[in-house]
Amino acid sequence: MAEAYDVTFIDRGDRTVRFLVRGVTPAFANGVRRAILADVPTLSIDSVRVIENSSVMFDEQIALRLGLVPLSTPDDYRPDEAVTLAIDVEGPATAYSGDLVSTDDQVQPADENVPIIDLKEGQRLELEADARLGVGKDHAKHQGGVAVGYRHLQRVEVVGETGEFEDEEARILRGVIEEGAADHAAEDVEDGDLVPADAFDNDLSQRYPGKEVDVEDVPNAFVFSVESDGSVPVEDLVVEAVGTLHARADELEAAVQL
Repeated sequence: MAEAYDVTFIDRGDRTVRFLVRGVTPAFANGVRRAILADVPTLSIDSVRVIENSSVMFDEQIALRLGLVPLSTPDDYRPDEAVTLAIDVEGPATAYSGDLVSTDDQVQPADENVPIIDLKEGQRLELEADARLGVGKDHAKHQGGVAVGYRHLQRVEVVGETGEFEDEEARILRGVIEEGAADHAAEDVEDGDLVPADAFDNDLSQRYPGKEVDVEDVPNAFVFSVESDGSVPVEDLVVEAVGTLHARADELEAAVQL
């Protein structure tokens, strides 16, 4: 039976998400981070057929740049499938990722303004390229997660007042805090409220002016920050990564029982 996790979203955008997961071990949290970077398949340009390249850049350099352009990746592609993209730009102009024309409307550059080459008068770049599925552990161009990290959730309790003549010193904290049930000098809060540290410039002395506070890590509670390159929606990126961990566990269980 699949295990249920307590997940709370703190904030989310088109390509970024921050969420809290309770009831997981540090090893599992790190496994999720590694799976996001290494195990979720994405499409990337794999081979290039140059028709004309009269720019100052070698064909291999052009191919390298094209391989690093994130491509939107439908969830129904298989490893043996390929999609062809073509580009034809003549100078004076800059060739951008948005100039790539795909044979599949579902597969497009995730960003249209990635520069490929600056072409001078009389220079031309014309080529075709095939994109295939791959994973980050095989090549970095397939890493759908460009920034993935996690921190312990930290609980903050007000334990008293600072001394009347003590200087207020900055107390820097990163990540997300869980409010303790105590009088709060800044605003009304409830026990268990989640507050990103950047909301108070990462300085506890701003959120709790004149207060002495105690900060502790909440056991088995981690806040993840994930950013996608646009090839896969950020929430799908997380779900697929967790799915690969479960698939590996099932394979190991089957192997042990042989």
